[in-house]
Amino acid sequence: MSRKCDVCKKVFSTKGDLLKHERTHTGDKPYECDVCNRRFSQSSHLATHKRTHTGDKPYECDVCNKRFLHSGNLATHKRTHTGDKPYECDVCNKRFSRSDVLAIHKRTHTGEKLYECDICNKRFFHSGSLAIHNRTHTGNKPYECDVCNNRFSHSSTLVIHKRTHTGDKPYKCDVCNKRFSDSSTLTKHKRTHTGDRPYECDLCKKRFSHSGHLTTHKRTHTGDRPYECDVCKKRFFHSSHLTRHKRTHTRDKPYQCDVCNKRFSESHKLTRHKTSAHKRNQSFGCGICKKTFAKRQSLRRHWRSHWRDGLLLCHTCGKEIIEGQGHANEILSEDHFVCDKCNKQFPDIESLYQHKAEDHGTSYQCDVCKELEAREATGIGYICCVCNAEFEIATELEDHMSMHDNVLPH
Repeated sequence: MSRKCDVCKKVFSTKGDLLKHERTHTGDKPYECDVCNRRFSQSSHLATHKRTHTGDKPYECDVCNKRFLHSGNLATHKRTHTGDKPYECDVCNKRFSRSDVLAIHKRTHTGEKLYECDICNKRFFHSGSLAIHNRTHTGNKPYECDVCNNRFSHSSTLVIHKRTHTGDKPYKCDVCNKRFSDSSTLTKHKRTHTGDRPYECDLCKKRFSHSGHLTTHKRTHTGDRPYECDVCKKRFFHSSHLTRHKRTHTRDKPYQCDVCNKRFSESHKLTRHKTSAHKRNQSFGCGICKKTFAKRQSLRRHWRSHWRDGLLLCHTCGKEIIEGQGHANEILSEDHFVCDKCNKQFPDIESLYQHKAEDHGTSYQCDVCKELEAREATGIGYICCVCNAEFEIATELEDHMSMHDNVLPH
């Protein structure tokens, strides 16, 4: 004989099942834990709960021997070994090993964000994401590294951090075989091979390989400078710019020449010093004709002989620049280009560049050298090969690498 719930009309095969179900409407929880006084609607739920006090985990995985409090947790865990994903999204056909994860995923299609931060009103798909977000307001960092005592707000961040101590890099690039400590850094690294820049500025359409670089770039449009010097109140687009600026107040010069002990505030200044002051016997070779010179200045004067041959060379590395590089002051008048220095006319932009380089001493750089000497974000992104830290500007990575000098093998 079937029994029907008189609230929701759901039908049950036994009276016991109906009684259990009715408690979902009444809120009745007749079963109480004698340790913490927590109450439950079903005796089986109380029995499972008590294991959190006793530590009893009666269900063991026959593959990895990991133990669980509940049989359902074991069944879900086993899918990590079998790869079984029985739950499919009916919108995009993506599959999941757990029904609750599918439910959360579906919100990415509906845009439904049920959980709201009561401080900043930011909304989230999942309660766990809100809990993690709340730590940005409270400053709570419950996860501590047992090696260096550094603390983290998220357990997964601690797992990745620990690899800086163990040296473990489980994620390998299938193009260059470089290894990384976390999958997200590998994903970003792969863009250096593909050239993919998936993040686009909605104002100027400039594209970036990292979302963080787009965020920083957007500040050039909004004028937002969130990083303030606590000494002079000057504000900056990026935290690294503030760090570099603060040295003008502290007079800190962390980069020291190992030859003469002279100190510098930035690593690229140290590099320039060592090249000019200590590498007296270094020779500089011309990439076009292979002729060598004792001084870089002599090499640059020599490059002018190639300008007369119709070549436009980068003033930094000496390589030929294949494509012309525009300048704001260059004027296109009907079908010819006009030099902004002497008003001489040229039939094409390349001839104008060669003229300005040879006759006016205008310097041009190839795209690589422009990128390496840039003082603003280029949108490419640079990753430290030691600790996987990310930087928007090449010279900032160079500064950062000096911190590894004392620990890297030589």
